[in-house]
Amino acid sequence: MSKYKINTRCVQGGYTPGNGEPRQVPIIQSTTFKYDTSEAMGKLFDLEESGYFYTRLQNPTNDHVAAKIAELEGGTAAMLTSSGQAANFFALFNICECGSHIVASSSIYGGTFNLIAVTMAKMGITATFVSPDCTEEELNTAFQDNTRAVFGETIANPALTVLDIEKFAKAAHSHGVPLIVDNTFPTPINCRPIEWGADIVTHSTTKYMDGHGAAVGGAIVDSGKFDWMVHAEKFPGLCTPDESYHGITYAEKFGKEGAFITKCTAQLMRDFGCIQSPQNAFLLNLGLESLHVRMPRHVENGQAVAEYLLNHPKVAYVNYSGLPSDKYYALAQKYLPNGGCGVVSFGLKGGRKAAEAFMKNLKLAAIETHVADARTCCLNPASSTHRQMNDEQLKAAGVPAELIRISCGIEDKEDLIADLEQALNNC
Repeated sequence: MSKYKINTRCVQGGYTPGNGEPRQVPIIQSTTFKYDTSEAMGKLFDLEESGYFYTRLQNPTNDHVAAKIAELEGGTAAMLTSSGQAANFFALFNICECGSHIVASSSIYGGTFNLIAVTMAKMGITATFVSPDCTEEELNTAFQDNTRAVFGETIANPALTVLDIEKFAKAAHSHGVPLIVDNTFPTPINCRPIEWGADIVTHSTTKYMDGHGAAVGGAIVDSGKFDWMVHAEKFPGLCTPDESYHGITYAEKFGKEGAFITKCTAQLMRDFGCIQSPQNAFLLNLGLESLHVRMPRHVENGQAVAEYLLNHPKVAYVNYSGLPSDKYYALAQKYLPNGGCGVVSFGLKGGRKAAEAFMKNLKLAAIETHVADARTCCLNPASSTHRQMNDEQLKAAGVPAELIRISCGIEDKEDLIADLEQALNNC
């Protein structure tokens, strides 16, 4: 399918039925798979042949959908996980171990920040967080001898900063480590980080890829471009025999195109079991089939809402990289020329009280912790997800009390603006 345009790949990538086979990706809702001989199954356990023996590791439905995502991102291999959080953990832990170090952008999803800064720290993996706006010199200073990966988000959730992918990729490669980029918000429709130097791409497929709030999931895509053996001393898990899997050296047996995902499946999925269910993978594929149609509408609505809010007398500021006045406009024009996503954040001049009143007055936009859905949803972190913090703590965390995040769906933009207008008029 690589010869086809990305719109066609959204619809038909990853699965080509044979004569008389199901036109839609079939749901293989089975935990196990039958074989005629132990020898035949043994070849699967030895990674001598491809196939399926237990869904905790791999499942045909999942693999078809993962293959489609790999095609969309321009990668060589991919796998599905139970959530976006699992995808980010697997992507990092696949090349890190106790004593390793990570360089990460400080402007990332709070759950991922906590994963790296707290949970992985308990595993003996330390991290240095740098501003996405740091200079090349500041970025290079963050590296240590034990650094094994660099991590960032194309468009950060919820800060909406835009990552300078080329700058972070250049630094990562100069230190002999891969750049991992979470591309959840733009999706491959609006940005393909691999084309800008990223080595591994992750997704919370729960968001735009599913697009309908139906199925939690994640994905990891390998670009197939990072040569692990050139830096073998940094990545023993890939470049030395894995005694827990018959002494296989992944980078030698599967090459740079397949080593990362094979190890991630054979080792991490085996041990942690964060598999996406075949039913969820089926639902995800339905979302992917319309991704190229939905994303332009999300962007159109986000742009219209951001422009409306920017000119409203009760609004103190608006964060949206599609606005010429936005700090990240120039980077967005480079990496996201067709637009980024439908998520907009803004602050009200009336502070916490005004924000709470605004949220109560919404009629069309639903109050949810979710984001990147076909339906518009809205959140005031100070009164919900971050309600345990006082105003000073909220400001320090980058989510001041007056901040509101709206995820514009695919409804009519005039209806969305009308809902915002009546809510603003009554706060």
